[in-house]
Amino acid sequence: MTAQTYLAYDYPLLGAFWTMLVFFLWIMWFVLLFRIIGDIFRDGQLNGWAKAGWLAFCILLPFLGVFVYVIARGKSMGRREIKQARAQQDEFKAYIKETASAGPPSSVDELARLSEIRDRGDITNEEFRRAKELVLTGHGSAQQTGSATGTSHR
Repeated sequence: MTAQTYLAYDYPLLGAFWTMLVFFLWIMWFVLLFRIIGDIFRDGQLNGWAKAGWLAFCILLPFLGVFVYVIARGKSMGRREIKQARAQQDEFKAYIKETASAGPPSSVDELARLSEIRDRGDITNEEFRRAKELVLTGHGSAQQTGSATGTSHR
């Protein structure tokens, strides 16, 4: 047998397990490091010098810096992340409400607008009745009908 054939037998299952574990921990370490760096920049309570100090500490002595940061500011780090997530959720809900309410006006709104136009005397009762029929059947809007008929009386 050749040396390549023995290669598979020279790397036992436990060795593969330890390799995957070390690789996983290495990935987790970088995830934690980048989350901490993001938290340093996100924190509004720290001034510029404090941010620079923490950042230098985490870059120059990464293991010690990250562990000290997690011990010293770990709880507030979680609170800031929750606060940011809630703020993003509230902004998303506000956007959805704004987008949903920006649709075409309902027939009730159209009829109320038509009634106001008629009460001001811009359209006659006959024009109001025709526009109302159009709104109720869904073939027209009060703005189009009211503006087109309202300009004929001025």
